[in-house]
Amino acid sequence: MSTHQFYRKYMCPTSMRAIRARYDPYLQTRHRIEQLKQLGHSVDKVEFIVMGGTFMALPEEYRDYFIRNLHDALSGHTSNNIYEAVKYSERSLTKCIGITIETRPDYCMKRHLSDMLTYGCTRLEIGVQSVYEDVARDTNRGHTVKAVCESFHLAKDSGFKVVAHMMPDLPNVGLERDIEQFTEFFENPAFRPDGLKLYPTLVIRGTGLYELWKSGRYKSYSPSDLIELVARILALVPPWTRVYRVQRDIPMPLVSSGVEHGNLRELAFARMKDLGIQCRDVRTREVGIQEIHHKVRPYQVELVRRDYVANGGWETFLSYEDPDQDILIGLLRLRKCSEETFRFELVGGVSIVRELHVYGSVVPVSSRDPTKFQHQGFGMLLMEEAERIAREEHGSGKIAVISGVGTRNYYRKIGYRLQGPYMVKTLK
Repeated sequence: MSTHQFYRKYMCPTSMRAIRARYDPYLQTRHRIEQLKQLGHSVDKVEFIVMGGTFMALPEEYRDYFIRNLHDALSGHTSNNIYEAVKYSERSLTKCIGITIETRPDYCMKRHLSDMLTYGCTRLEIGVQSVYEDVARDTNRGHTVKAVCESFHLAKDSGFKVVAHMMPDLPNVGLERDIEQFTEFFENPAFRPDGLKLYPTLVIRGTGLYELWKSGRYKSYSPSDLIELVARILALVPPWTRVYRVQRDIPMPLVSSGVEHGNLRELAFARMKDLGIQCRDVRTREVGIQEIHHKVRPYQVELVRRDYVANGGWETFLSYEDPDQDILIGLLRLRKCSEETFRFELVGGVSIVRELHVYGSVVPVSSRDPTKFQHQGFGMLLMEEAERIAREEHGSGKIAVISGVGTRNYYRKIGYRLQGPYMVKTLK
């Protein structure tokens, strides 16, 4: 591996932990769980993110080995194959509530999606970077924008949550065109992701972009222009989309040009306040964030429903919110699958729950805490409404859930059974 590849991919804290464990998935998991325990965190629920490069481009044998060891590190069982590992992981005391895999649109086709379902994957992070064909070509993405739309469609029809990686400030774009592409990204039904990671372009030594920058053929946005751009992008985000990040976790000494501040989201929020605009994404509104940053708690909670069309399907975003204070307690993503769905479990009039999440401090699975929002019945109420919509409005005879391996027993308790990688229930 060359030095510049090392800098580009492996200098974030997560990657440094991987290096210390010599990339052993079992050791990475065990070490991290022990670290979290020592820091006083509850570890009865964990979520994996398989990051750094295109995991699905690796040989199948290695991928199976890697995911098998993630599950085995939780259960303590030594499995012979991925199916056995998932089976034991279901009953593990430390429950895997989800696996996220980073991939590319061209490694997000039917065979890749089926493999990821087998792993227990529930969310995909897809590298998009730009919705412009000329930019994808000039930056050597190796795939088309059409492939992006196809991957989103296939992924959502399989039940996955879709998080897009986008990169403003790429060469030959400019501020206004950057704004236009994010407007397109959120308004065009061919895109409309569930989540967003915003990674403004960084110039790092050893890259082709570094040579362009060094020769004066590329210039990054000024710090004030970048803050303005991010503020305007965040104002475009619909209330059903979650902004996970707004910059990369790369040490500043490695960056020759680009983001100069380590608190870009905070600066963008301050600029939004000056402009009199708001960010209403899921993360900003979730109850835990509101309690920590604004010391406010929900008072009058009610069910809120938002319907929209995306990627060939009918999406319903259900949530429990305090509308007056704009606080989000829990959410559910329901989809009426399109006719192009390829998974046999979802063919013939099936609705699928792509996400169920109740926010707030983590509460152990077997516990109740009246001051917290987890395990207070919001999840059950959201599921009941989803089943009603699926039956009465979608006309579906069956509802499916893409569930983290460790949460399958929750759905068994409310009448669901395992069919392939999904928890399913016949609607009467």
